[in-house]
Amino acid sequence: MRTDPRRSGGHAVEVAEGTWAWLQPDGSWGWSNAGLVTDGDATLLVDTLYDLDLTRRMLEGFAALGAAPIDTVVNTHSNGDHCNGNELVADARIIASAATADEMGDESPELMVALLEAAPTMGVTGEFFAQCFGAFDFAGITPTPPHETFSGRLELNVGATRIDLVEVGPAHTRGDVLVHVPERRTVFTGDIVFSEGHPILWEGPVDRLLAAFHLIRSWAPEVVVPGHGPLTDLAGIDRIDAYVRYCRDTFFAFYDEGMDVETAAREIRLDRWAGWGDPERIVIMADTCHRDWVAARHGTRPERTPVTELFAAMARWWDERREPAPPTRRG
Repeated sequence: MRTDPRRSGGHAVEVAEGTWAWLQPDGSWGWSNAGLVTDGDATLLVDTLYDLDLTRRMLEGFAALGAAPIDTVVNTHSNGDHCNGNELVADARIIASAATADEMGDESPELMVALLEAAPTMGVTGEFFAQCFGAFDFAGITPTPPHETFSGRLELNVGATRIDLVEVGPAHTRGDVLVHVPERRTVFTGDIVFSEGHPILWEGPVDRLLAAFHLIRSWAPEVVVPGHGPLTDLAGIDRIDAYVRYCRDTFFAFYDEGMDVETAAREIRLDRWAGWGDPERIVIMADTCHRDWVAARHGTRPERTPVTELFAAMARWWDERREPAPPTRRG
């Protein structure tokens, strides 16, 4: 595991009465957000973190605020940076969508350990992969699936506070769930929303993501807690909505011209979002839009592209654009 100052940077921010976000810098690969809703001694945790130490620090941070032990956990989706710490709250009631539960086995901590060990032999792909994930400790994690699943909608109560779980996947993954706290005008989005970072749409279609944005707007929250990046609001939803629509329309035009996915990812202009992190993720958006384009033009949407192929393509994109190392001085 590579030493990284971000490991000690997680902190709680109160976003409404009895409601906190746990924010990690800088929202990049694996540096996810989580949340806590309390009402008296009742507690609901939204997501765990990528490894046990990070999750333990978060739980200790919430306890230091006076929060009671965790009663209920909601995993917003299946990616490990939102559920790898579940074993530390295994005594709680863990809930996820049925699609999320089915998908959790696709990304195992053991696989991440193996890939990081193999990274030095994988060329540019391994170098890129290690840069993304080398700061996390995947050893010794026991995958802990949800105890309960649902499809569509589920209403919970944390004390007297209503929580609405709404399944909006497939979008980022197959089973994404929004966690809405109506009385406190707060929504925890999981990776439906990335704030100040290029979004990831592993599954799609794009229209499902746009529909999720529309639903969030209809709730008129004051605070949107994204899956990654700083807190945002409806203006932030508008910004990511504009990004996604621009990408979809531009990539569809490119594919109508006969362009392939990697060329399209190189050619698209993203100047309006030049300050957003992890621009190599445009490769994933290009790939998802291509599958949507095939469905629109030919009636059948291709299967999801293997993640290994997408990381190899992102590594090539990243390698072409990174600044060269300074020359070695002699003398």
